Amino acid sequence: MGLPASRAAEVVREYGPYPGAPAVHGVSHDGDRIWAATALGLLAIDPPTGEVVRTLPCVADAGTAFDGRHLYQIAESRINKIDPATGRVIGSIPAPSDSGHGSSGLTWAEGSLWVGQYRDRKIVQIDPETGDVRRTIESNRFVTGVTWVDGQLWHATWEGDESELRRVDPKDGAVLERLSMPAHMGVSGLESDGAGLFYCGGGQTGKLRAVRRPKQAA
Repeated sequence: MGLPASRAAEVVREYGPYPGAPAVHGVSHDGDRIWAATALGLLAIDPPTGEVVRTLPCVADAGTAFDGRHLYQIAESRINKIDPATGRVIGSIPAPSDSGHGSSGLTWAEGSLWVGQYRDRKIVQIDPETGDVRRTIESNRFVTGVTWVDGQLWHATWEGDESELRRVDPKDGAVLERLSMPAHMGVSGLESDGAGLFYCGGGQTGKLRAVRRPKQAA
């Protein structure tokens, strides 16, 4: 089965770059604010204004997730559970190994953490308490950001100057939908706002981009 035809992603807004944060490594959304993983730690960004309203100093070198109460942040070979009220790390589990290259994207859904593995081209569902692997989904592209929205699994790809947002079948990884980002707009992190937008990290540009989520047929 061939890939579905790609459609152009509709970029509706750009944020940043922010002082002291030359790159965005991961992205999450808590229902109110965007969280961006940067060299400064986690930046909480107000979507309407684009202003940074809080900074949580922590190691934040890859994906970020939010489970409704806590933030999760990939920090080298660990995934830290963080209290967003204080910034304190209240738990830590090993990140799934990725041929020595480290994990990339991170999201929360169905009581699990879902971890993108960049060079291994996989998405791994893990137990948030132990790190035990529950499921592995194969991709044919490098995997960066990962997100779930309305029962759909999406992930970002980034190879060379080309990036896509892909909706995939969570059972077998089959590609169901493709959105192509404009040239030279790489996606380093991905999260849905639970409504009509995806938020995409822009890697070394230090930017965040809002992309309109396609409407689904009734």
